Order: sequence, then structure tokens, then C-alpha cells
Amino acid sequence: MAIVHFYEKPGCFNNTRQKQLLLQAGHLLVVHDLLQSPWAENRARLRSFFGDMPVAEWFNRSAPAIKNGKIDPDLLNERQAIDLMVSDPILIRRPLMEVDGRRRAGFDAETIDAWLGLSADTAAGDLETCPKQHRQQACAP
Repeated sequence: MAIVHFYEKPGCFNNTRQKQLLLQAGHLLVVHDLLQSPWAENRARLRSFFGDMPVAEWFNRSAPAIKNGKIDPDLLNERQAIDLMVSDPILIRRPLMEVDGRRRAGFDAETIDAWLGLSADTAAGDLETCPKQHRQQACAP
């Protein structure tokens, strides 16, 4: 059992599914609102969740500004990415998780299973792509 600090967008369908998998595996969750966290004062902390991931993978690909082409994560450097995420947290790939000082972004079930352990159903499908993508405001805060 791990104590998982779980940064989510309240009401996000996938974050709910992710939390259920963690709870079923016996983990304790401390849930935080990703959109209300004070990232402007904690830029280095926000950066630490992404480890050695390429900058383009730091982003929530379901965010409206990305879906409509206003922002192209493939063209950004680290500083630009963090600046954009601080100004619009919906851009941050979810969830952000922290356990015993170790941080990670996103929810690949196999990776999370290897890191923390999940219930037997790690083949739960895509747990990051918004199933409501067809709606214009599906990811509005």
C-alpha cells in the first residue's frame, strides 16, 4: 500500500477511473485539484513530475488549446511549456502523482502497476485520452 498524492481535474472521467484502480489495489489517495494548485509559486515542483519525458509528452492532448491547434507542444522548450501550464493548468497531462517523493505524470496502467502495483485489471484500456473529445468544451475547467 502506498500513499498517493493524486492531482486531478475534478469531474474528469478518466481521473475517476484511475483513482478507482489505485483504490482497488489498496492504495490510499490524497486528492488535489490540479487546476487550483499554486503552480506559479512551484514551477520547479511542477517540472519535477515530468522527469526525463520529452516536453511534448507533458501536455494533456485533450486540452482545447491543443486540439484546436492554438498550441503545438512539439514546438516548445521546457520554460515555454511550464509558463503555458502555469497560466492554463488544463494543459497539464493528468494525473500528476507523488509517492514518497517520487513523482510522475500520466497514467499508463502497466507503468503504474510496475511502480505501485494495481489490481489485476491493468488492461483497462486508454486511461488518459478523454472519451468526450467530440464535445467542444469537454475539457473546460
